[in-house]
Amino acid sequence: MDLEGCRILVTGAGGFVGPHLARALVAAGARVVGLGIEPGPPAGAPLEGWRTADVRALEPLVEAVAGVDAIVHLAGQSSAGRSFADPAGTFQTNVLGVWNLLEAVRRAAPRARVLVIVSGEAYGPQPEGTRVAEDAPFAPVSPYALSKAAADGIAGAAARGFGLDVVRARAFSHAGPGQALGFVLPDFAQQVAAIEAGRAEPVLRVGNLEVTRDLTDVRDVVRAYLALLERGRSGAAYNVCRGAGERLTEVVSRLVALAEVPVRVDPDPERLRPADVPWLVGDPGRIAREAGWRAEIPLERTLADVLAEWRARS
Repeated sequence: MDLEGCRILVTGAGGFVGPHLARALVAAGARVVGLGIEPGPPAGAPLEGWRTADVRALEPLVEAVAGVDAIVHLAGQSSAGRSFADPAGTFQTNVLGVWNLLEAVRRAAPRARVLVIVSGEAYGPQPEGTRVAEDAPFAPVSPYALSKAAADGIAGAAARGFGLDVVRARAFSHAGPGQALGFVLPDFAQQVAAIEAGRAEPVLRVGNLEVTRDLTDVRDVVRAYLALLERGRSGAAYNVCRGAGERLTEVVSRLVALAEVPVRVDPDPERLRPADVPWLVGDPGRIAREAGWRAEIPLERTLADVLAEWRARS
């Protein structure tokens, strides 16, 4: 589809990815309406309109999707760690939310293209040194990952069973400016910025760093979402990832190297998850072949930009 002049609804537009996506869509010529649980739009997001709604309720979604050309479904509970504390709430938002959205599309916008954002976490632990492709079975280890596996299945079934124009983006770990605390990079960057400002002892407290993740900059990720809106194959799933693993010990070492003062790294048992995935790296071959996308922003820039953001807040 051609994004020029399209009216696109972005659910979860008040979250981390939403403002980045809105700016990219508007730059491509689209008209963007945001939807979220917040009473108003995030500052700086170039939205044409805003709807306050909870994806756990169907009828507001029916009203919201009427008359749009495409929907990007970002809304959800996005923290694997938080899902252990509230698995039921995670399922209500992530599973019922996608069910309600696709039912609303079936009723009010059956010709709209729907990009459903799910997660590479659904694949679960993979053999070290491998890159997981879209045909691999799911083996989720957290309530979050299980909810995203279910949402992925619902989205695929909506394409097959109802003929909806649904594309699934299986997003692997991503970070960048605007990400809230509760995720790895902003948590670490906030601590380093506080240490530099003299507001904390020179100790970076961390959880399990002996894991390897496929980490992409959020600005690359939103380019992938645009590529899938334009060129993704209806009914297909696409890994959105760099295709290279980064051990968190190395990520922390690079971040500490950017610090303006000496920083010691100490483990914190309070930051450990009940279950974790030692190795998860994706294969981005399908999205490269079919949509022409690949990650371009180096990790060094992501780390520097996130740290600069938290320095400005300190």
